[in-house]
Amino acid sequence: MASHPDPSPLPSPVTTAGRDGLDAILARPHKAVLAFDFDGTLAPIVPDPEQARAHPDAVPALAALAPKVASVAVVTGRPAGVAVRYGGFAGVPGLDHLVVLGHYGAERWDAVTGTVRAPAAHPGVAAARAELPGFLDGIGAWQGSWIEEKGRAVAVHTRRAQDPQAAFEALREPLALLAQRHGLIVEPGRMVLELRPPGMDKGVALGEYVRDVGAESVMYCGDDLGDLPAFAAVEKLRAEGLPGLLVCSGSTEVTELADRADLVVAGPEGVATLLTTLADRLAAL
Repeated sequence: MASHPDPSPLPSPVTTAGRDGLDAILARPHKAVLAFDFDGTLAPIVPDPEQARAHPDAVPALAALAPKVASVAVVTGRPAGVAVRYGGFAGVPGLDHLVVLGHYGAERWDAVTGTVRAPAAHPGVAAARAELPGFLDGIGAWQGSWIEEKGRAVAVHTRRAQDPQAAFEALREPLALLAQRHGLIVEPGRMVLELRPPGMDKGVALGEYVRDVGAESVMYCGDDLGDLPAFAAVEKLRAEGLPGLLVCSGSTEVTELADRADLVVAGPEGVATLLTTLADRLAAL
Protein backbone atom coordinates (compact mmCIF):
# COMPACT_ATOMS: atom_id res chain seq x y z
CA MET A 1 0.00 0.00 0.00
CA ALA A 2 1.39 3.40 -0.92
CA SER A 3 2.16 5.74 1.94
CA HIS A 4 0.63 9.19 2.06
CA PRO A 5 2.52 12.28 3.12
CA ASP A 6 1.56 14.00 6.35
CA PRO A 7 -0.98 16.66 5.33
CA SER A 8 0.36 19.01 8.04
CA PRO A 9 4.11 18.44 8.35
CA LEU A 10 5.95 20.08 11.21
CA PRO A 11 8.31 22.87 10.12
CA SER A 12 11.96 21.91 10.42
CA PRO A 13 14.18 23.94 12.76
CA VAL A 14 17.14 25.53 10.99
CA THR A 15 19.70 24.46 13.61
CA THR A 16 20.94 21.06 14.72
CA ALA A 17 20.21 21.92 18.35
CA GLY A 18 16.65 22.88 17.45
CA ARG A 19 16.09 19.68 15.48
CA ASP A 20 17.42 17.69 18.44
CA GLY A 21 15.03 19.57 20.71
CA LEU A 22 12.02 18.85 18.52
CA ASP A 23 13.03 15.20 18.17
CA ALA A 24 13.25 14.88 21.97
CA ILE A 25 9.79 16.40 22.42
CA LEU A 26 8.32 13.99 19.86
CA ALA A 27 10.14 10.98 21.33
CA ARG A 28 9.12 11.58 24.97
CA PRO A 29 6.32 14.18 25.05
CA HIS A 30 5.32 13.21 28.60
CA LYS A 31 8.71 14.57 29.71
CA ALA A 32 8.50 17.86 27.76
CA VAL A 33 7.74 21.35 29.05
CA LEU A 34 6.26 23.72 26.47
CA ALA A 35 6.42 27.36 27.56
CA PHE A 36 5.14 30.55 25.95
CA ASP A 37 5.22 34.28 26.32
CA PHE A 38 1.75 35.87 26.18
CA ASP A 39 1.73 39.24 24.37
CA GLY A 40 2.98 38.90 20.82
CA THR A 41 3.18 35.11 21.09
CA LEU A 42 -0.19 33.74 22.18
CA ALA A 43 -1.92 37.12 21.80
CA PRO A 44 -1.49 39.70 19.02
CA ILE A 45 0.11 43.01 19.98
CA VAL A 46 -2.54 45.75 20.19
CA PRO A 47 -2.26 49.52 20.84
CA ASP A 48 -3.99 49.20 24.23
CA PRO A 49 -2.56 46.30 26.31
CA GLU A 50 -5.82 46.08 28.25
CA GLN A 51 -7.50 44.96 25.02
CA ALA A 52 -5.04 42.11 24.40
CA ARG A 53 -6.66 38.71 24.06
CA ALA A 54 -5.33 35.29 23.06
CA HIS A 55 -5.50 34.49 19.37
CA PRO A 56 -8.76 32.56 18.80
CA ASP A 57 -6.85 29.44 17.74
CA ALA A 58 -4.31 29.56 20.58
CA VAL A 59 -6.34 28.22 23.50
CA PRO A 60 -7.88 25.30 21.54
CA ALA A 61 -4.38 24.40 20.33
CA LEU A 62 -2.98 24.53 23.87
CA ALA A 63 -5.89 22.44 25.15
CA ALA A 64 -5.23 19.80 22.49
CA LEU A 65 -1.52 19.77 23.24
CA ALA A 66 -1.42 20.01 27.03
CA PRO A 67 -2.67 16.49 27.90
CA LYS A 68 0.09 14.98 25.77
CA VAL A 69 3.07 16.70 27.46
CA ALA A 70 4.48 17.05 30.97
CA SER A 71 3.43 20.67 31.30
CA VAL A 72 2.31 23.77 29.45
CA ALA A 73 3.36 27.08 30.98
CA VAL A 74 2.80 30.74 30.14
CA VAL A 75 5.71 32.95 31.24
CA THR A 76 4.78 36.62 31.16
CA GLY A 77 5.59 40.02 32.56
CA ARG A 78 1.88 40.58 33.18
CA PRO A 79 0.29 39.79 36.54
CA ALA A 80 -0.63 36.12 36.49
CA GLY A 81 -4.33 36.79 37.06
CA VAL A 82 -4.47 39.30 34.19
CA ALA A 83 -2.83 36.84 31.80
CA VAL A 84 -5.33 34.15 32.84
CA ARG A 85 -8.24 36.52 32.27
CA TYR A 86 -7.02 37.94 28.94
CA GLY A 87 -5.99 34.49 27.76
CA GLY A 88 -9.28 32.85 28.72
CA PHE A 89 -7.32 30.00 30.31
CA ALA A 90 -9.49 29.25 33.35
CA GLY A 91 -11.85 26.29 33.24
CA VAL A 92 -10.81 25.11 29.77
CA PRO A 93 -11.02 21.30 29.38
CA GLY A 94 -7.54 19.98 28.68
CA LEU A 95 -5.80 22.87 30.43
CA ASP A 96 -6.34 21.40 33.88
CA HIS A 97 -2.64 21.60 34.74
CA LEU A 98 -1.69 24.82 32.97
CA VAL A 99 0.69 27.03 34.94
CA VAL A 100 1.01 30.80 34.44
CA LEU A 101 4.22 32.33 35.76
CA GLY A 102 3.36 36.03 36.01
CA HIS A 103 5.54 39.06 36.73
CA TYR A 104 8.53 37.15 35.34
CA GLY A 105 7.95 34.29 37.75
CA ALA A 106 7.22 36.30 40.90
CA GLU A 107 3.61 35.08 40.72
CA ARG A 108 2.28 31.62 39.91
CA TRP A 109 -1.25 30.62 38.93
CA ASP A 110 -2.13 26.92 38.77
CA ALA A 111 -5.22 25.84 36.86
CA VAL A 112 -5.67 22.87 39.18
CA THR A 113 -6.33 25.20 42.14
CA GLY A 114 -7.32 28.41 40.34
CA THR A 115 -5.26 30.46 42.77
CA VAL A 116 -2.29 32.84 42.52
CA ARG A 117 0.72 32.61 44.83
CA ALA A 118 2.86 35.73 45.18
CA PRO A 119 5.33 37.40 47.57
CA ALA A 120 4.94 40.93 48.93
CA ALA A 121 5.30 43.74 46.39
CA HIS A 122 8.56 45.71 46.10
CA PRO A 123 8.07 49.19 47.69
CA GLY A 124 10.06 50.86 44.91
CA VAL A 125 7.30 50.10 42.39
CA ALA A 126 4.73 52.20 44.26
CA ALA A 127 7.26 55.02 44.71
CA ALA A 128 8.19 55.06 41.01
CA ARG A 129 4.55 54.89 39.98
CA ALA A 130 3.72 57.94 42.10
CA GLU A 131 6.63 59.89 40.61
CA LEU A 132 6.15 58.96 36.95
CA PRO A 133 3.45 61.45 35.84
CA GLY A 134 5.41 64.48 37.02
CA PHE A 135 8.67 62.91 35.84
CA LEU A 136 7.42 62.43 32.28
CA ASP A 137 5.92 65.91 32.21
CA GLY A 138 9.16 67.42 33.51
CA ILE A 139 11.27 65.94 30.72
CA GLY A 140 8.73 66.82 28.04
CA ALA A 141 7.83 63.21 27.33
CA TRP A 142 4.20 63.19 28.45
CA GLN A 143 2.63 63.72 25.02
CA GLY A 144 2.17 60.39 23.26
CA SER A 145 3.41 58.26 26.15
CA TRP A 146 1.23 56.66 28.78
CA ILE A 147 1.59 54.66 31.98
CA GLU A 148 0.34 51.11 32.51
CA GLU A 149 -0.23 49.93 36.08
CA LYS A 150 0.99 46.35 36.44
CA GLY A 151 0.78 45.75 40.17
CA ARG A 152 4.33 44.53 40.79
CA ALA A 153 5.69 46.67 37.97
CA VAL A 154 4.85 49.86 36.10
CA ALA A 155 5.35 50.45 32.38
CA VAL A 156 5.65 53.45 30.07
CA HIS A 157 4.36 52.90 26.52
CA THR A 158 5.36 54.97 23.48
CA ARG A 159 3.34 53.21 20.76
CA ARG A 160 0.86 56.12 20.58
CA ALA A 161 3.57 58.78 20.17
CA GLN A 162 4.04 60.58 16.85
CA ASP A 163 7.42 58.82 16.50
CA PRO A 164 7.17 55.76 18.79
CA GLN A 165 10.76 54.59 18.31
CA ALA A 166 12.25 58.06 18.92
CA ALA A 167 10.15 58.46 22.07
CA PHE A 168 11.23 55.01 23.22
CA GLU A 169 14.93 55.80 22.76
CA ALA A 170 14.59 59.22 24.42
CA LEU A 171 13.04 57.66 27.53
CA ARG A 172 15.48 54.78 28.03
CA GLU A 173 18.19 56.63 29.97
CA PRO A 174 15.92 58.88 32.09
CA LEU A 175 13.75 55.94 33.11
CA ALA A 176 16.83 53.86 33.91
CA LEU A 177 17.96 56.59 36.33
CA LEU A 178 14.48 56.81 37.88
CA ALA A 179 14.37 53.04 38.29
CA GLN A 180 17.82 52.98 39.88
CA ARG A 181 16.76 55.55 42.49
CA HIS A 182 13.96 53.24 43.58
CA GLY A 183 15.91 49.97 43.50
CA LEU A 184 14.30 48.83 40.23
CA ILE A 185 15.50 47.90 36.75
CA VAL A 186 14.14 48.77 33.31
CA GLU A 187 13.02 45.97 31.00
CA PRO A 188 12.68 47.20 27.38
CA GLY A 189 10.04 45.72 25.10
CA ARG A 190 8.13 46.52 21.92
CA MET A 191 7.60 50.28 22.36
CA VAL A 192 7.40 49.85 26.13
CA LEU A 193 9.81 50.33 29.03
CA GLU A 194 8.89 48.46 32.19
CA LEU A 195 10.20 49.35 35.65
CA ARG A 196 10.30 46.27 37.87
CA PRO A 197 12.24 44.72 40.76
CA PRO A 198 15.58 43.07 39.97
CA GLY A 199 16.47 39.44 40.48
CA MET A 200 13.75 37.80 38.43
CA ASP A 201 13.34 37.36 34.70
CA LYS A 202 11.80 34.88 32.31
CA GLY A 203 15.05 32.92 32.15
CA VAL A 204 15.18 32.38 35.91
CA ALA A 205 11.48 31.50 35.99
CA LEU A 206 11.73 29.05 33.08
CA GLY A 207 14.91 27.36 34.28
CA GLU A 208 13.52 26.81 37.78
CA TYR A 209 10.24 25.50 36.44
CA VAL A 210 11.86 23.04 34.01
CA ARG A 211 13.96 21.65 36.85
CA ASP A 212 10.98 21.49 39.25
CA VAL A 213 8.98 19.48 36.72
CA GLY A 214 11.89 17.16 36.01
CA ALA A 215 11.56 17.76 32.28
CA GLU A 216 13.81 16.06 29.77
CA SER A 217 13.15 18.55 26.96
CA VAL A 218 11.78 22.08 26.63
CA MET A 219 10.32 24.39 24.01
CA TYR A 220 10.05 28.13 24.51
CA CYS A 221 8.17 30.55 22.24
CA GLY A 222 8.61 34.31 22.51
CA ASP A 223 8.64 37.51 20.49
CA ASP A 224 10.24 40.34 22.48
CA LEU A 225 13.43 41.51 24.19
CA GLY A 226 12.07 40.30 27.53
CA ASP A 227 12.16 36.77 26.11
CA LEU A 228 15.93 36.84 25.55
CA PRO A 229 16.64 35.60 29.11
CA ALA A 230 14.32 32.63 28.47
CA PHE A 231 16.19 31.91 25.23
CA ALA A 232 19.44 32.05 27.21
CA ALA A 233 18.01 29.67 29.81
CA VAL A 234 17.15 27.13 27.10
CA GLU A 235 20.62 27.51 25.60
CA LYS A 236 22.12 26.87 29.06
CA LEU A 237 19.96 23.78 29.52
CA ARG A 238 21.05 22.52 26.10
CA ALA A 239 24.68 22.99 27.10
CA GLU A 240 23.93 20.83 30.15
CA GLY A 241 22.50 18.08 27.94
CA LEU A 242 18.76 18.83 28.05
CA PRO A 243 17.40 19.24 24.49
CA GLY A 244 15.48 22.40 23.72
CA LEU A 245 13.70 24.19 20.89
CA LEU A 246 13.61 28.00 20.56
CA VAL A 247 10.70 29.45 18.59
CA CYS A 248 10.32 33.10 17.61
CA SER A 249 6.88 34.56 17.05
CA GLY A 250 8.19 36.79 14.30
CA SER A 251 7.73 40.53 13.97
CA THR A 252 9.48 43.37 12.18
CA GLU A 253 9.89 45.31 15.44
CA VAL A 254 12.28 42.90 17.17
CA THR A 255 14.88 40.94 15.22
CA GLU A 256 17.15 39.77 18.05
CA LEU A 257 14.99 36.74 18.82
CA ALA A 258 14.69 35.68 15.20
CA ASP A 259 18.47 35.73 14.94
CA ARG A 260 18.78 33.30 17.88
CA ALA A 261 15.73 31.13 17.23
CA ASP A 262 15.75 27.60 15.83
CA LEU A 263 12.38 28.25 14.20
CA VAL A 264 10.55 31.44 13.23
CA VAL A 265 6.78 31.46 12.73
CA ALA A 266 4.43 34.21 11.59
CA GLY A 267 3.29 35.76 14.87
CA PRO A 268 0.55 34.40 17.15
CA GLU A 269 -1.30 32.83 14.22
CA GLY A 270 1.88 30.95 13.31
CA VAL A 271 2.36 29.87 16.92
CA ALA A 272 -1.20 28.51 17.07
CA THR A 273 -0.68 26.64 13.79
CA LEU A 274 2.57 25.15 15.11
CA LEU A 275 0.85 23.98 18.30
CA THR A 276 -2.07 22.48 16.41
CA THR A 277 0.30 20.61 14.08
CA LEU A 278 2.39 19.39 17.01
CA ALA A 279 -0.74 18.19 18.84
CA ASP A 280 -1.87 16.31 15.73
CA ARG A 281 1.56 14.71 15.40
CA LEU A 282 1.60 13.60 19.04
CA ALA A 283 -1.94 12.23 18.74
CA ALA A 284 -0.80 10.07 15.83
CA LEU A 285 2.12 8.54 17.73
